[in-house]
Amino acid sequence: MLLSHHIDAGTLYVTLHEDLDVTNRAAAALLLQALVDSHRPVGVVLELPAGPPTAATLSAVARAKRMCDSLSVPLTLVDGTAAQDRTAPTPEARREPLVYGP
Repeated sequence: MLLSHHIDAGTLYVTLHEDLDVTNRAAAALLLQALVDSHRPVGVVLELPAGPPTAATLSAVARAKRMCDSLSVPLTLVDGTAAQDRTAPTPEARREPLVYGP
């Protein structure tokens, strides 16, 4: 399974289960686009696999960002290596967002 998803309070949560390569990059991007098109979420949270992302994973993330921006849907990336408190009541309470820049 390449990715899984669930909806909570209008937000689409997508977990990418493995880093992408050139053979599955387009499939992952199309799956994510289909999920956003069918659910019309108020936001998307994309959990990346543990470790440094591959170039293909970054390419799919960039494509997802462009798509979400064009629909005015915020996209949040979360790191799969973040310490997760399994007792937290909601997925967003168990994940730390990735922060880039100063």
